[in-house]
Amino acid sequence: MNKWLWRIDSLSTFVGKTFAWLIVVLTLHVSWEVIARYMFNQPSSWAFDLQIMYYGIMFMMAGAYTLAKNGHVRGDILYGYLPPRGQAWIDLVLYILFFIPGVSAMVWAGWTFAADSIAINEHSSLMANGPPVYPFKTFIPIAGFFLLLQGFAEIARCVMCLRYGQWPEREADVQEVDVEKLKALVKVKDEDIQSLDKYVVGKEHAK
Repeated sequence: MNKWLWRIDSLSTFVGKTFAWLIVVLTLHVSWEVIARYMFNQPSSWAFDLQIMYYGIMFMMAGAYTLAKNGHVRGDILYGYLPPRGQAWIDLVLYILFFIPGVSAMVWAGWTFAADSIAINEHSSLMANGPPVYPFKTFIPIAGFFLLLQGFAEIARCVMCLRYGQWPEREADVQEVDVEKLKALVKVKDEDIQSLDKYVVGKEHAK
């Protein structure tokens, strides 16, 4: 079972990291648009729409990757204090009652939006001769599919946790820095930081 979970995780990770490169495309596009507008007085009429589409595609396609890394925000402050089996029960119920129906509806509605957009050759209405919108809308059901697939993997994780009493391991990936763990790693105490702050402030006043 772990092998299949990791394969789905790997797929979600590959998709998420691949589309994360759109941030580079977006940055270069914005930079060029600024140069073209203010140095050459030749702004692009499609720039605003394309920037929204770049970011929207990146955001949608990163959903499954974030779920695979257990990176989505949780609003329940009590969740972290529960034992693994308690967490698994909550997750399992929420996945079945809300996540699967909600994401399934997203895939279905996204497919309808994309099909209608392709059928009418839809373009942006923010300006005359705006960029085509149907490529962007096509990513809605695609992103929903990957998110749904990862959701089934998370349900399998919940079942395994209920059975064995602990969460299955996930693939290693970049993690946010835990300040307390970092201070313990470099053996720095709060008192040392306060002393350094006082020293720096004293030097500034001495000037």
